[in-house]
Amino acid sequence: MEEKTRILLCEDDESLGMLLREYLQAKGYEAELCSDGEAGYREFQKTPFDICVLDVMMPKKDGFSLARDIKQLNPATPIVFLTAKVLKEDVFEGFKLGADDYITKPFSMEELTLRIEAIMRRVRSKRQTEMETVRMGTFSYNAKKQLLSQDGGETKKLITKESELLGLLCQHANEVLQRDFALKTIWVDDNYFNARSMDVYITKLRKLLKPDPNVEIINVHGKGYKLVVPTPGEKKEDESTEEA
Repeated sequence: MEEKTRILLCEDDESLGMLLREYLQAKGYEAELCSDGEAGYREFQKTPFDICVLDVMMPKKDGFSLARDIKQLNPATPIVFLTAKVLKEDVFEGFKLGADDYITKPFSMEELTLRIEAIMRRVRSKRQTEMETVRMGTFSYNAKKQLLSQDGGETKKLITKESELLGLLCQHANEVLQRDFALKTIWVDDNYFNARSMDVYITKLRKLLKPDPNVEIINVHGKGYKLVVPTPGEKKEDESTEEA
């Protein structure tokens, strides 16, 4: 059974927000409604979402500020802005922040769902293409088969959690993967025991990747992990590491 798309909906107009949430739920989405930007950020920190629909003008934290914070936690999260503003400068600001779409009020709810569906189709297609086989230096990783292979070396069959964690690191290659985001995405709950389990899997993945000195999982103090891989034609730059 296909999992429902999870939407973070931030709208300070109570009537509109509730109407949108009910409509999205009726269309088969899971929608979490927040009435201000700070509440939206707290909700995003607690649980992973597939896409965020953010009103621009909100109390406590506006939609642009919230989008910046969300992108710091997970740069791959698609974002749609809802706004009554029609100034080009505001539209440009939204897209500079990495927005996937920008809908001007008033709009039809059918239009919103069609745009969400179009974005999610692009995201799923990109993820599937990227994750079929990923190159990491001399390694190849096939997420579907959970196989990690090295050129001229052996192929390892990863267990599910190892594979999911490596897949998430690959999606954020050369970027910081937030520790809390990884825990909630893979383990759902970020309790002490799950955190220790993730540390164990990180250690195992480091050992598996050790044969290639240009591929490395480093700790980013106070934030999470970074899978450092060479880009085509380049070697990994020296970076200071801090083991857990």
